[in-house]
Order: sequence, then structure tokens, then C-alpha cells
Amino acid sequence: MLLPVWLFANMLQGQTSDYDILIKGGRLMDPKNNIDAVMDIAVKDGKIALVSKKIDGKARQTVDAAGLIVSPGLIDIHGHVFHGTQDDHYLSDGFSALPPDGFTLRVGVTTIVDCGGAGWRNFNTFKKNVIDKSTTRVLSFLNIVGHGMRGGNYEQDLSDMDPKLASNTAKANKAHIVGFKLAHFAGYDWTPTDRVVEAGRLADMPVIIDFGGARPALSIEELFMKRLRPGDIYTHAFAKLDGSRETIFDEQTNSIRPFLQQAKQRGIIFDVGYGGASFNYSQAIPAVKAGFFPNTISTDLHTGSMNTSMKDQLSVMSKFLQMGMPLTEVIKASTWSAAKAIRREELGQLSVGAEADITLLNIRKGNFGFYDKTGYKVNGTEKFECEMTIRKGAVVYDLNGLANPVYAR
Repeated sequence: MLLPVWLFANMLQGQTSDYDILIKGGRLMDPKNNIDAVMDIAVKDGKIALVSKKIDGKARQTVDAAGLIVSPGLIDIHGHVFHGTQDDHYLSDGFSALPPDGFTLRVGVTTIVDCGGAGWRNFNTFKKNVIDKSTTRVLSFLNIVGHGMRGGNYEQDLSDMDPKLASNTAKANKAHIVGFKLAHFAGYDWTPTDRVVEAGRLADMPVIIDFGGARPALSIEELFMKRLRPGDIYTHAFAKLDGSRETIFDEQTNSIRPFLQQAKQRGIIFDVGYGGASFNYSQAIPAVKAGFFPNTISTDLHTGSMNTSMKDQLSVMSKFLQMGMPLTEVIKASTWSAAKAIRREELGQLSVGAEADITLLNIRKGNFGFYDKTGYKVNGTEKFECEMTIRKGAVVYDLNGLANPVYAR
């Protein structure tokens, strides 16, 4: 039986290609390997095959990345993607969480960590319905509350905060669980903090904490210096609440609180966790001006934040760029630093042999407005835009058809 000419040509092309994807002439920004230069990068069999000033060879797809940033796939360590259809379940198999693939790949995010949606009682449902079904790499900070982030009284129930059961679930699911989450507890009580840290100790994993709710507010200095461990994460770092949480920038003294640099040196990780109500320019602008940058940039993605001032990962990154955080630091906080924070150091990098998660970014020039939850607005002239996302060596998002051919043959 004779093969059609086009089929034979495609088979021959597949047999003779050196690479699956060859990205040419982009500004490669790989903080892990201290690379910030115009480089080519080649992908083969889902892995980074070669990084060099000039790569020759045939590829099934080529990408002209001139003028673009080529970075590791972005990592959002604080999102809410345990979406479901259960009434009265908030961010734990409920309507307020989002399906990841519709809100990650198009903004260059190849890895998202669901931040406390699932607890030990329902992690298997999360894994079956979301983790196993998503193109995006989905990981989990397991909630110390067994019911997960169901909201209301469920998250105030000390009897459901079981370090042993949480740690057992995490140790049995190390491929997907990266640590533990505490959030939304409203009492003047260190017990929830101590229990989530105990789970972290038992499983040898970090914790991420959404702190606040107590009146009077519990001491963040005590939290950073006595309760949390090096490598633990303080999210919503730039939030200003209603007096139930101490701020990192003291507006009375007009200065960063003096123990914050010491806390960073101790190893406490400061995460943005923007959210619907967890970011204030009145905190972020003076903090960045003082040189206090977040270790990690994240969204706190959910239905209550995506259509308000947060928008998406690139919007949050754009705000920190506009405030004066150097471009290299913005990329690092969204890639390599995020990978280290969740102890997944095989991610967030473009080393030869690493899984080929790659993001191509354009910095658009123009007049843009950035605002926070209070309506305070600043103007900027630069804004990140995702041109292409590559996940496991395959193009999964291509804004303007940069891949040649657009679909691999």
C-alpha cells in the first residue's frame, strides 16, 4: 500500500528532527543558573535538551522569540483550584474555586499550588477531580482543618485540626502535597499555629499561614521569631486588615518593622498572596521602596479575586515591576524562588534535563492603570503579557501563533 506524499513527508520530518521545539533569540532569564542573556533553547521528549548562544538543527516547531523574555514556567504558590459543585463548601470542592487550566496556562503559569482547599478528609477527591485531570501541574498545601477551606465555623474547629492525620496524608501523597496551610482562624489563640507547624514538623514540610483575625492582634514578631520555622511561609504579606493583623509596614512610624529583615535572614518566606482583599498599596509601595521585596509572587486566585484588582499572575507581577522591584527579581520570585519555597527544586529552572515548562513573555509598552482593593490607583507604562506557554515540552498556549508551524506535525 502506497502512503500519501504528505503523510510520508510528515513521517520523514518527524524522523529527522533534532528537536521538538527550538526557541530562537529570546532573552533567556533563568535565575537558578544565573542566566540573563539572548540565548537559544531546544526541547526534546519533554525535556530541556540544549541551551546555547546559537543552536543549529531541525525542529518540529521553531519559535522566533526575538524581543521576548524566555523564562521557566511560572509558579503560583497560592491559588484556589479545588473547584466543585458542593453547596456551602467555599474553596473546598465548591463554587468559589476555579478549574486551573482555564486560568493558568494563558498567563504563563505551568504550576499552581492549591493553598488549603483540601484537608485530610477530602484530599483524595481533590486529587481525583482536579490534580489528575489537569494539564497544569497542580500541587497542594494541605489544610490543617480536616474539612479543608470550607469556610465559617469549619475553619474555627480546633478539634478538626489534627497534625498527625494531616501529616500522614501528606507523607502518603508526597508527589502532590508540598506542605500545610492555616487560614481564617479568628480567635486570640496560638493553638492553630502550633498545630499546623507540628504537622509540618511531623512530615518535614513547610507551612504557609494566613495570619490574622484575633483582637487584639497576635504578634507577628512572635510568629516569625518563635512560632514559625525557617522555610515557613507568611502569605498576604502586604495586606492591611481592620486591626486584626499587624502590618509589616508601620504607618505610625512610617517604616518597615525592624524585625522583618531579621525574620528574612532567619528563613521566613514572605509571599504576596494578593487575593480579593489581601493587598494594599499603602503597604506595598513603601515596603518595596525600602527594599523589602516579596520572596514569592502569588495570586490567591479564586472567583472573588480574579475579576477585581488582582486579575492574574501577570497582573500581580506587573504591579511589583511598576513599584520598582527589578525585572530579574520579579521573574525570580515567580519561578526559582517559588520552586525553592515549595521544595520542588526540579521546577522553576531551564537546566538541560529539566522538564520543559517554559513561558514566553512580552512586556507591553503603553499607559496602564493598576489599582488595589481600596481603589487607590497608580499609572504604569509596562505590563506583562504571555505570548506562549510550554508544558512538558508541548505548546499549550500560543497567543499570536508564534510557533512555526502552529501545530506540530
